[in-house]
Amino acid sequence: MVTKRNASPGRKVGYSIGIAVDAVLLYLVNGWPGWEAVPFLTEDTTRVLGWVNASFIAGIVTNALYLVVDPPRLKAVGDLVVAGIGLSGLVRIWQVFPFAFPDESVPWDLIARSLLAVAMFATIVALIVAVVRFVTGRA
Repeated sequence: MVTKRNASPGRKVGYSIGIAVDAVLLYLVNGWPGWEAVPFLTEDTTRVLGWVNASFIAGIVTNALYLVVDPPRLKAVGDLVVAGIGLSGLVRIWQVFPFAFPDESVPWDLIARSLLAVAMFATIVALIVAVVRFVTGRA
């Protein structure tokens, strides 16, 4: 049996903050000042922007839905979608690697790749957790 669960006030605050953060990031990346203002991003950034934008938009849409209703299975599906889009974006960023670090005294390429690897691993864990939450129906 599917039960409708309205989001608690505390969760609503969290969902609202999530919407605001994603909306601000979407604006900063695509509006002002734009990704071009970040000195270590190359022109190849345009090749990953679609996934980055999709991730922000998915976060906004799912959090807006959760503001209205957030039963565990629906939330698990939404989290699967957001994490799946995020993982696709991370993989694309890994492939394109739109970064250029002028300071060669610090292994920035290795640091950036390591952070991407950690983010991909964490996202895979989040996907597994969302699948388990969907199957069990637990929050």
